[in-house]
Amino acid sequence: QLVESGGGSVQAGGSLTLSCKGTGYTVSYYYMGWLRQAPGMQREMVAVINRDDGGTHYADSVNGRSTISRNDGENTVIPQMNNLKPSDTGIYYCAGDASRWSLLQGRPGRWGQGTQVTVS
Repeated sequence: QLVESGGGSVQAGGSLTLSCKGTGYTVSYYYMGWLRQAPGMQREMVAVINRDDGGTHYADSVNGRSTISRNDGENTVIPQMNNLKPSDTGIYYCAGDASRWSLLQGRPGRWGQGTQVTVS
């Protein structure tokens, strides 16, 4: 399973670092990413990290304000977001899939329970 942590309430312009730990799920074996479910909006894959070369992809909405990294020793995936906006408010889900395409389409095979991020 995937377990998220690090959500909370942040003022606009602030920063937040989330964490996703795999249990019985080796994150380096999969394409990993973060899905955001904002109120009244479609689910959006905001960041992806490749399983092979560690390359990253960001949605336009967070590009330039977000980074995603992976700690293989801790079996965790770590997104960091800076210059947060109220539009970043939502539930953030850690997600993984063997297919990068499925992840980018927001249809991961595995995801966590989510963590709430509120920006005001």
